[in-house]
Amino acid sequence: GGAFDGIDKIVRDRIGQKSIGFGAEIEGSNKMDSKELFSHLMPEDLLKFGMIPEFIGRVPVVVALEDLDCEALVRILQEPKNALLKQYKKLMSFDDVELVFEDDAVQAIAEEAIALKTGARGLRTILERLMLDIMYEVPSRGDVRQVIVTKASVMGEEKPKIVLAEPTDEREVVNA
Repeated sequence: GGAFDGIDKIVRDRIGQKSIGFGAEIEGSNKMDSKELFSHLMPEDLLKFGMIPEFIGRVPVVVALEDLDCEALVRILQEPKNALLKQYKKLMSFDDVELVFEDDAVQAIAEEAIALKTGARGLRTILERLMLDIMYEVPSRGDVRQVIVTKASVMGEEKPKIVLAEPTDEREVVNA
């Protein structure tokens, strides 16, 4: 998989759909969307795009992939066995802290990945940026029981909410 920006123009030129000028409409009787257009991709298009023949010869199958939508990115964040959200929750559990991601926060993470055009690869980057301060702050404190990630914290408007544990008087336990 990869991003091949501009290869759609090469395929359009080959199959006879040309566009001229800024913002020009695509000429031709059958205007194809990019999904249908990429179904006509041939090895010669990859050659015109700039790939070397030795590489093209070693790729027996060329398939066009669709962009992931918001729902798919949310599922990637939550469902797999080693999903990113599960990894962060496990890391926080080592310090006896429950990590909670609100549903709209997870949705906002997926929307940000779409806006940045990074897809599933960008999810970890977004989460790293979001959790960096919390991952350093929480282990050094012994009074945190829960961290709640909200949509506002994903958007950078506020920090994730920290819920403190009930204060206990440890001196009484030690002296008893």
